[in-house]
Amino acid sequence: MSKHAVLISVRPRFAEMIFSGNKTVELRRVCPKISLGDLALVYVSSPAKELQGAFEVGKIISASPSALWKKVGKKSGISRKEFIAYFHGKTKAHALMIIRAWKLAVPICLTTLRRRKGGFRPPQNFHYLKRNESSLFASAILQTN
Repeated sequence: MSKHAVLISVRPRFAEMIFSGNKTVELRRVCPKISLGDLALVYVSSPAKELQGAFEVGKIISASPSALWKKVGKKSGISRKEFIAYFHGKTKAHALMIIRAWKLAVPICLTTLRRRKGGFRPPQNFHYLKRNESSLFASAILQTN
């Protein structure tokens, strides 16, 4: 079981690629403090607005955007032009390697997440999960085994 968990927001297009195995690296402008074996829960942004699954974090690579493109660009699910635009103005870019990803049998919609935890707001980028939040995301966490 992972030591830490983070809830990340992902656009529907990229979530689809993660769960189909066509995207094996998740790019981030800001790198969460997680490590090999940690868990990333995938909240899919509008129009889906639901927790759809998770992935186990592999190696984390941080480098200049141009160096990172050379290492992982083809695994990122975006074109070089999109990559450059995403990291515009950044001197450092980050890639979370995806060891394995899985979808929930039944996604958890935003309304349900808010009902289970009053005041729940999807993260703009990512949100570290506290131990007391684990019950909110238990179905995603339990599928790690």
